[in-house]
Amino acid sequence: MKQVILTGDRPTGRLHVGHYVGSLKERVRLQNSGDFDEIYIMIADAQALTDNAEHPEKVRSNIMQVALDYLACGLDPEKSTIFIQSMVPELTELTFYYMNLVTVARVQRNPTVKAEIKFRNFEASIPVGFFCYPISQAADITAFRATVVPAGEDQMPMIEQCKEIVHKFNSVYGETLTDPKIVLPDNSACLRLPGIDGKAKMSKSLGNCIYLSEEPEDIKKKVMSMYTDPNHIRVEDPGQIEGNTVFTYLDAFCKPEYFEEFLPDYKSLDELKEHYSRGGLGDVKVKKFLNNVMQTELAPIRERRQMWEKRLPDVYDILKEGSKKAEAVAAQTLADVRHAMRIDYFVDDNLLK
Repeated sequence: MKQVILTGDRPTGRLHVGHYVGSLKERVRLQNSGDFDEIYIMIADAQALTDNAEHPEKVRSNIMQVALDYLACGLDPEKSTIFIQSMVPELTELTFYYMNLVTVARVQRNPTVKAEIKFRNFEASIPVGFFCYPISQAADITAFRATVVPAGEDQMPMIEQCKEIVHKFNSVYGETLTDPKIVLPDNSACLRLPGIDGKAKMSKSLGNCIYLSEEPEDIKKKVMSMYTDPNHIRVEDPGQIEGNTVFTYLDAFCKPEYFEEFLPDYKSLDELKEHYSRGGLGDVKVKKFLNNVMQTELAPIRERRQMWEKRLPDVYDILKEGSKKAEAVAAQTLADVRHAMRIDYFVDDNLLK
């Protein structure tokens, strides 16, 4: 069986460091591993419209921003097919067929859907398209016969629901769809990076993000304002590591060689944590170290993005060609689905048989 990756992001703004450690970094690693036959990276504009229907310009304007972030992080159009979701209309038809295999009660139980509805204050009035996006996501994954979906921890319920749809379809219509599995980041700190304010969710709407394209002075300003231990008032006070955003970011981004370069008084992150825990280490010193780490990690991404910003027609062509390729693959899956459901009426006079 071919090994295939499908993953993507909603184009509602520039991508941030949570996207990077949660999925983008892993996508690049998998892309370059040589272990996969096909890789599809989707800019999920149709999904973004489910809660931005009255503001399509927001989605449209961010398609190129997301594409730039992809290329800046190292996604290679020679190895990965980058495409726009709405340019593959077969996905909509697959979604419609899958809707008949899922109950309203099952979607309502989806923890990710429940959390997103609450976050967007949709409790009283939920757009149907938004409510059904787990089914749409299943169509995206199965259309490309994805075997692997690199994603963050919050997407686990979505992949589980996709697997249920695959099993239901195959049991009713015969073995047609491919059963996917999720690949999570190895580093537990990357599973769900908090916002700089210490809140569990990093969100563009909450203004607590560090963007991949952020300028150095803005990165520094945000790092120095990060939430730490509110009880760590004096340098000599013992500090709390758990729930301390600065240390969560160090867990996600720090490499051993950064200590020799930026903080030679310490040999490792464990040693730094131990000193902070017993007292005698101030937040400012730790934040300055984190700033150096973040600047080093994000500088090459920012530089590649600036290079691609000068080549926007090339980015446009990458998206156009990628979308054509993606549509051809999805069209074949849709043909197989129609055949399995025996609704390919005019193929080989099937309606007469």
